[in-house]
Amino acid sequence: MICKNTDQKLNLNIFTWKFVRIWMFCPKRWRKLILLLSRDSPSDTLKAVIREHTNRKQEKQQYLEIWSKTSKEKSINLTALDKHGKVYEDDQFGCLEWSHSETCILYIAERKRPKVESFFQSKLEFSVNEDVEDNTAKNGPKSEKGSQFEYWEDWGEGLANKSTPVLCVLNIRSENISVRNEVPKHISPGEAIWAPKDAGIIFVGHCHVPWRLGLKYCTNRKSALYCVDLARNECLQISSGINSVHSPRLSPDQHHLIYLEGGNVKTHHQCYSLSLYNLDRKVTSTVVKIVDYPTIDGFTGIYSSSLARKCWAADSQRVLIDTPQRSRKDLIVVNITEEIVTSLTAGSEMGSWTLLDVHQDLIVVSCSSPKCPPYLQVGFLPTAGQEQEIVWMPLDEPEPLQDIEWKILTFTPPPEQENPEFRSLLFEGILLVPGQEKNGKPPLVVSPHGGPNSVFITCWMLLPLALCRLGYSVLLVNYRGSCGFGQDSIWSLLGNIGSQDVKDVQFAVESVLKEGFVNSEKILLIGGSHGGFIGCHLIGQYPGFYKAFATRNPVINLASKLGTTDIPDHTMVQAGFEFAPDQLPTPSVLATLLSKSPIIYISQATTPVLIMLGEKDKRVHPSQGLQLHGALKARGVPVRLLWYPDDNHALSNIDTEADVFMNVAMWFNFALNRLQLETT
Repeated sequence: MICKNTDQKLNLNIFTWKFVRIWMFCPKRWRKLILLLSRDSPSDTLKAVIREHTNRKQEKQQYLEIWSKTSKEKSINLTALDKHGKVYEDDQFGCLEWSHSETCILYIAERKRPKVESFFQSKLEFSVNEDVEDNTAKNGPKSEKGSQFEYWEDWGEGLANKSTPVLCVLNIRSENISVRNEVPKHISPGEAIWAPKDAGIIFVGHCHVPWRLGLKYCTNRKSALYCVDLARNECLQISSGINSVHSPRLSPDQHHLIYLEGGNVKTHHQCYSLSLYNLDRKVTSTVVKIVDYPTIDGFTGIYSSSLARKCWAADSQRVLIDTPQRSRKDLIVVNITEEIVTSLTAGSEMGSWTLLDVHQDLIVVSCSSPKCPPYLQVGFLPTAGQEQEIVWMPLDEPEPLQDIEWKILTFTPPPEQENPEFRSLLFEGILLVPGQEKNGKPPLVVSPHGGPNSVFITCWMLLPLALCRLGYSVLLVNYRGSCGFGQDSIWSLLGNIGSQDVKDVQFAVESVLKEGFVNSEKILLIGGSHGGFIGCHLIGQYPGFYKAFATRNPVINLASKLGTTDIPDHTMVQAGFEFAPDQLPTPSVLATLLSKSPIIYISQATTPVLIMLGEKDKRVHPSQGLQLHGALKARGVPVRLLWYPDDNHALSNIDTEADVFMNVAMWFNFALNRLQLETT
């Protein structure tokens, strides 16, 4: 936070002190209660809450609570019942769903693991464990001697210690928990919902054979829709299971089920089709197809991998979806009967729209832009065919920043950089410009996104905004291969990483420099993950062009990354190869991977580099950043490495984020001061 005057600083200090006092003097038990999940019942009269409590012995216990409007009705100690492991609260698997009758609650937890013993236990320890074994013989798996160090696969980055999820149903009246064992052994259930009339459980089943690959940010994992029939105690497969599926959502009349389905491209992000399953006739159809190239009306396809929990209109004939459309996020409505897609926000002056809730056709959205913080708007969905006449009403008074401007830039690659298989592809950039500087043109910070099939959208973004407030212009580049531009754009990058993406970013920067409103001698660079991969290529392929580079968990060497990442398929597919889990890469494949890696250009780099690594990163192992650090240091290039032992790939812990920003700002300032000394 940047305080403009002394009064602001004083108010901030007072606020901070009040918060610290409240925190210091509140009972310690308050501090150790963590809210994991919360869900209102269909009638809105009850609320289910799952909390985690750490007791005085530093033992964590999970509770499922039922609340009425005024009081807590039940509190069930899930840990003490010992029917399963920890409850899943993540976006990939987690759920907390009331049955339609409000008599049961559905959630997902880790399967109960066997008790373990050492081969070398004392008599006292053994007698205690014998008692435990006698108890577990009735209630669960027996104790296994010598297996306390057995490895359990998890689902990779951001999902550590989550291995074998199970469906769990709590009967509220009896407080009995049943763990559903109808799910096939090779399937991990997630995103579960109740079937019509509470007759079953519909869920997304992720295949974990031959092993579990990283799931977070990876929406291409082979999966299918399944339904557990509670009367027959059997599990039936609904969708084909050929590709990937996400976000099953039941219509209000309980006759239809919609879900997102991926295509045959194996990238981790892609364009999705919207599929419809008729629960009465047991028939599946495609409502919105995958869009290869933007249509005449400008629609580029659906790219959101997760639908809002409530996204149906009251008529059960229309569905609302927020999705990237090039560099914006727009709100669309899909008529499932006529298969018509209508944009509710196209042409809006606001940057991006996020759907929060739909209730009886009252739509609640969050709006923001690079200069305007998020605020709420509501609007009633008009009748079918009249959707574009919707009237939005703000619930907050947004306060846009007056000293920052932004715009979307469109770039056409030069003829020599066109992809011969996918011609006429455009790409974009989002440019943030600070208020007019008294001392001339501002420096420019260039940022390519990660993924590589992610996308920057015109929303409120803290780091670019903070840099802009410090006097930098910021260019966020959506190179070819970014989501939101059609499936052909995504296809075009396969086999071309390290060249097409790098050239697109450099071309965008040089195009901005031709406009003449930024300082061409003060170009800086920032990027993480694949954005770090591109950045390392840029400082090596264009030595001296960038005056400083800050990178988070960068990819440096594709060949060595292959054996250390939770997503080896990503490395192979983006480099243009098929991924076969039962085959080792050939020497020629490894040579190609190395040839596409930025490490081969590092000997040419002269740009000072700040490297920030998360020790627990499973996506890009810290050894990648350490290799970069060693290569630069050996060549006398200014380099600094920051090591965050309690953080992973995203470096998203609050204290880490604060430290990262301060160090990035200081590193850029150091580089510019160094440049000024060299030129005077």
